Amino acid sequence: MGVATVWEMVTERLRPLARWLWPLAVANLVANIGIVVTGAAVRLTGSGLGCPEWPKCDETSYTTHGELGINGAIEFGNRLLTFVLVAVAIATLLAAIGSRHRRATWLAFLVCLYVPFQAVVGGITVLTELNPWVVAFHFLASMLIIMFAVALLDELRSPDRPRAPRPHRMLAFGTFGVGWVVLWLGTVVTGAGPHSGDENSVRNGLDPAVVSQVHAVAVYVLVALTVALLVVARRSGDLWLARVTGLVLLIEIAQGVLGWTQYFLGLPIALVALHMLGAALLAAGLARIALAVLPHHAPLEADASAEPQASPATRLSRPGS
Repeated sequence: MGVATVWEMVTERLRPLARWLWPLAVANLVANIGIVVTGAAVRLTGSGLGCPEWPKCDETSYTTHGELGINGAIEFGNRLLTFVLVAVAIATLLAAIGSRHRRATWLAFLVCLYVPFQAVVGGITVLTELNPWVVAFHFLASMLIIMFAVALLDELRSPDRPRAPRPHRMLAFGTFGVGWVVLWLGTVVTGAGPHSGDENSVRNGLDPAVVSQVHAVAVYVLVALTVALLVVARRSGDLWLARVTGLVLLIEIAQGVLGWTQYFLGLPIALVALHMLGAALLAAGLARIALAVLPHHAPLEADASAEPQASPATRLSRPGS
């Protein structure tokens, strides 16, 4: 029995799951954004070393216990959420295989592979006692997995589109690149600030006021590029790109207001948590902008049984995300 025959048997068995591909892909994105917020809660409550070991919670147990207190419970609870992410990622991958949607399957596989990698990185942050640079890498890795999840949604339900003109692509990719700089500088600001995740964790030694100002300048550049892209998209009649860019601009403005407000109020925990949620939404928006200038066509390998009343071309071309 050849590999192709085995694969055909597998996809046929998983075919009933194809109808769940879209809701699972949405759940995939929501779950990965959610764990960014819960991870922020761990840090902001000083529970980053609530479980001081990894993969065990402490030297004697894989789970938290009374001696570790509320911080141990918070940290262990966040670790348990990784299993939820794994379950959603695997279900999404199986649904994608059942749909016979080749590109969706590869994107779902990337997310599925990336979740355990992130768990290992999270373990390294504990073993390095919340080194701010390792914590920053852990956060940025979460931003990347969110972008993969957005790419999956874009593949499933976005309008057919040609490759955008060169000026559009240059502005979009410039916005994407500066957006990544903004996200990275945000981790530098966090590493210099007071919310280390544990009272004994070291900071990166940089002046919080200085790095905050540098971060703000990068945000101004990002907003300027986004406005320019929005103007170009509207003038050229690219309504899809204009819509996507407009939504991202709103996220950027909200993030800017939140950033300055939390700075002047002394970094209250609730506002910092909202700012982390905004960062995750910004990462999703940046991915959407970059994808919006690339060509997209309904793939022939999509399984028509996922939505029996619509053809693959009709189903995959209507905007739904």
